Amino acid sequence: MKVKVPPLKIQGIKTKLVPFILKNITWHGKGKWIEPFLGSGVVVFNVCPERALLADVNPHIISVYQAIQQNEISPENLRYFLNREGQFLSELGDDYYYEVRNRFNEGHSPLDFLFLNRSCFNGMMRFNANGQFNVPFCRKPHRFSQAYITKICNQVGWVRRQMEGRKWEFVVQDWRETLSQVMRDDFVYLDPPYNGRHTDYFNQWNEDEANALACAVKELASGFAYSTWKQNKFRVNSHLSQHFSDYPIITKAHFYHVGATESLRHAIQEALVIAPSHVAEAIDESLLPAGQKQLALLL
Repeated sequence: MKVKVPPLKIQGIKTKLVPFILKNITWHGKGKWIEPFLGSGVVVFNVCPERALLADVNPHIISVYQAIQQNEISPENLRYFLNREGQFLSELGDDYYYEVRNRFNEGHSPLDFLFLNRSCFNGMMRFNANGQFNVPFCRKPHRFSQAYITKICNQVGWVRRQMEGRKWEFVVQDWRETLSQVMRDDFVYLDPPYNGRHTDYFNQWNEDEANALACAVKELASGFAYSTWKQNKFRVNSHLSQHFSDYPIITKAHFYHVGATESLRHAIQEALVIAPSHVAEAIDESLLPAGQKQLALLL
């Protein structure tokens, strides 16, 4: 299966786990694909369902994808913007990065957000208590080469094509509001912040929130798949056994290259908790056709 990457980089992005996720779930596709924690959007963009409700509490993620959906951000105007801003960055270095960061924190332009997302330290997405983006510069003033700009523009073009002709709604809202809209025929994919790992993604994620989410997930009338972590070299995720010991749990070793510190970049055992009625039979990935037809094999 050929997985493609969306334009936003986010710590914990599931690019390499998309085949693992999709081959282990089954869904008839009659309702909506729902994600309460959209993040980069890599899963839904590769699934490409006909209908989707895609939510996040981070308004800047949602504004980028709304702008692409409404053609306010296109490969053409993004190329012009990144060429111009990249030239300023090349000439002025970190001073210009922090000028753009201040500009974004005042005006919240989705174009500025894309620029910062691709020129900040280690591809992080972090905000302070006041909701201001506060990741430092990556110290690569020549970051925006023509090849790199083309790569980002191609990612935007691909995301736009995935949305065309499909009923996808991007909304800024809490996970509770999103889950309150779930119907029986829907399928919910959940990728919340991982306890003890990505707590500064946009707002504080704590144990109480994680416990409340786990309880709500188990009450869903629809199918679901819940991404979390099982263990790393230092510790085991007790939340998993506490809430989902009676559910099918499929694991896979994974390595994160994005993180604030080296301690967040070790190998980790990923876990996928799946509603019992939506566990797929084993699928030979070599049989998956090219392009975006893989969902048909899962329905």
